[in-house]
Amino acid sequence: MDTETATRLQSVAATMLATAKAPKGARKDTMDLIAKVTGGSLVRDLVLLPPNAAIDRRKRVPIDETEDGEIVTIEAEVDGHMPGFKNLPYRIRLRDESGFLTVAYFRGAEEMLKRMWPIGQTRLVSGKVTFYDGMRQMQHPDYVVDPAKGEAPPPVEPVYPLTQGLAGRTLQRTIQATLDTIPELPEWLEPSTVKAHDWPDFRTALEHIHRPASPDDVLPDSPFRTRLAYDELFARQCALRLRRVHRRQSQGRAVTGDGHIGARMLKGLPYAPTGAQSRAVDEILSDMAEPAPMLRLLQGDVGSGKTLVAALAMARAAEAGLQSAMMAPTDLLARQHGATLAPLLEAAGMSMAVLTGRDKGKDRKAILAQLASGELSVVVGTHALFQDEVVFHDLGLIVIDEQHRFGVSDRMRMVAKGYAPHVLVMSATPIPRTLALSIHGDMDLSVLDEKPPGRQPIKTATMPSSRMDDVIEAVAAAAKRGERAYWVCPLIEESEAVDLAAVEDRYDQLKTYFGKGVEIVHGRLPPTAREAAMERFRTGESFLLVATTVIEVGVNVPEATIMVIEHAERFGLAQLHQLRGRVGRGEKQGSCVLLWKPPLSEHAKQRLDAFRRTDDGFVISELDYKMRGEGDMLGVAQSGQTPTRMISWEAHRDLLVQADKEARLAVERDPDLSHERGQAVRLALTIFGHAEAAELARSG
Repeated sequence: MDTETATRLQSVAATMLATAKAPKGARKDTMDLIAKVTGGSLVRDLVLLPPNAAIDRRKRVPIDETEDGEIVTIEAEVDGHMPGFKNLPYRIRLRDESGFLTVAYFRGAEEMLKRMWPIGQTRLVSGKVTFYDGMRQMQHPDYVVDPAKGEAPPPVEPVYPLTQGLAGRTLQRTIQATLDTIPELPEWLEPSTVKAHDWPDFRTALEHIHRPASPDDVLPDSPFRTRLAYDELFARQCALRLRRVHRRQSQGRAVTGDGHIGARMLKGLPYAPTGAQSRAVDEILSDMAEPAPMLRLLQGDVGSGKTLVAALAMARAAEAGLQSAMMAPTDLLARQHGATLAPLLEAAGMSMAVLTGRDKGKDRKAILAQLASGELSVVVGTHALFQDEVVFHDLGLIVIDEQHRFGVSDRMRMVAKGYAPHVLVMSATPIPRTLALSIHGDMDLSVLDEKPPGRQPIKTATMPSSRMDDVIEAVAAAAKRGERAYWVCPLIEESEAVDLAAVEDRYDQLKTYFGKGVEIVHGRLPPTAREAAMERFRTGESFLLVATTVIEVGVNVPEATIMVIEHAERFGLAQLHQLRGRVGRGEKQGSCVLLWKPPLSEHAKQRLDAFRRTDDGFVISELDYKMRGEGDMLGVAQSGQTPTRMISWEAHRDLLVQADKEARLAVERDPDLSHERGQAVRLALTIFGHAEAAELARSG
């Protein structure tokens, strides 16, 4: 591809597929509605909106060969009009050589219908035929056209997702007009990949899903949709790979030490680190010793010991004379981390403070002064750390807990407070390796797949909600032993008000039974009231916490031994696993009770049985992925990724590993994307919303 051609095509992609205006004649209010459906009002958003299904209108038969309930296209003569009265519809009788068909309109305007259906003329009509009193009829046909003008209904009509006020026909016409503006583009995939799958080129694949020859053309597993899904996966993985290359080429500083602070920390432990913890620490310290800034994900199951690994990384930063910051999403979790880290850091001789929005006045000023002077080695905080007045003497390491709760922009605001600090992000939600490739492909990965010794497996039981009284009695018995319990009600996304009423009803019932010692926590409580309730539960002032899942219940309360989850069939397995991990964190045996409401579907029964049989978060994540498809597991909005368009994870999950491999080879061979294929890859990146990654390659 010569330079002139490459430049022209890149301009076409950037202008036509990314920033082009709406098709000629499209109204602004219509385009605003379309933007709701497509996620944008751009040409790219229109042509990359896949149909949900397709209507087959290819069956053209005489009237007497139509069957009840089928969609057909009929050519017939208008035989007469029968205006409606009272509640009867306006009817038009059609005839052909085989018989008669009645077309019915409820509340139809007579003058308009007479113009549409002139007596004696032939019309092509398409819609669903039904039988009424032994007569064939078609209510409100989908298409009525004049064959004498060369008009005809589409043989196969794509069906798109809609929003209130947007007509399906309007969206169809807009997409068709937009499709005509898309030029032929060079191939960005390896020829061997295209040949192996017998795929069409990108432009042809788009044509077939928007102008299908068969309803099968729009299905997720069709060769056309599959080709486009692979293109999208390939572009995503190229973008992640390019970001990783760019980061490793960025100027930073090596953080090294002699290990004396870390050794003091380990000496104070009552147990030895697991093999997985030691391996993760080695990987992190090796990254920190490189001049390029680290970006590593520490992924570990609940209770796998991520805090110790993070503390040892902080010890290495301190050995180099640098400060560390840990970010947590809530005040409660920040203070919990502070309480967990404090003995580790004190044993190593490191100073630490917690800083959240709750800290005011003299205490806050003192912490800020110690940070600025370098007196503090570690600060643990919330979004309050982003504020301009928070200044570090020399920030060398950032640890982000529950990283899915922070956006990429949040991470960059913290990075800006130091000189290319190393970044360690942590997640307690195990995810399948294939999804990790897509979500965290720009990060290096460390996995804690062992639990510290002494952790007892949590007993899990499933039972119908009719046995709730037995569960309440078990909670009462645990309370007498000085133990505590969580009681979780489900979040009903469609109606938060219903969910709120459910948790309040359960709270009222349990409070009536137990009297004092019962707390309620939900998303509509003011933060101060929520945190006060959680604090009373943590300190033992109350023994039962009734909550929805809209708030963080991940407080480390060793005395909590029972987790009750109502309507467990509504939860994903990964979420159930996170909730179960909140109990059994002390010396006493933990129990989890999954209450389900009859009737329980066979699929739900299989899910709950599978969950009951294992407490391995990585096994559960794979089960969840296979059973639910993508569900909410990808979390692209929170991870900073572009939302998927053509990808159906249920149909296309097996393509991800191959797409990642091809992306890795493409970037390794041409990291600047300057060769002929690299220029084509730039087009793919631009088309699928990763133009910034293409610019990284240009600047790299």
